Amino acid sequence: MSMMKTLSLLVCVAAAPASALTSTADDQLTFFATCAGRLSATMEHQWIHNLSAVDATTAQRSEMINLVSAVMPDEDGRAVLNIRVSAKHAQAQLLARATLNRDVGDAEWAQARADALLQECTSVLLGSNAE
Repeated sequence: MSMMKTLSLLVCVAAAPASALTSTADDQLTFFATCAGRLSATMEHQWIHNLSAVDATTAQRSEMINLVSAVMPDEDGRAVLNIRVSAKHAQAQLLARATLNRDVGDAEWAQARADALLQECTSVLLGSNAE
């Protein structure tokens, strides 16, 4: 990893909200892996429904994967993959529920929840357009 990338990762971790990054490395790893999964699901959803947003989400996903790599011990690969896949599945379910739901209220809730979870993740990234 280049010096500039390493420095940028350290700044991301240091600037992250306290609620997102707790005191243990395991909590940080779980948070970053969960967010990588959520961003993967969002990116795939955007391929079909919002192609104009894919590039930004892809870049955010790449940054999150770099954060996962920065804090992941070598022996945790399978556990981290499980976290990512579970989070990806949950986010995909919310996005599908928001997009394909005939119940407008439930669809709006699902979209708001998916957006809030994604916002929590992107808020720790430098240069994110998180609002």
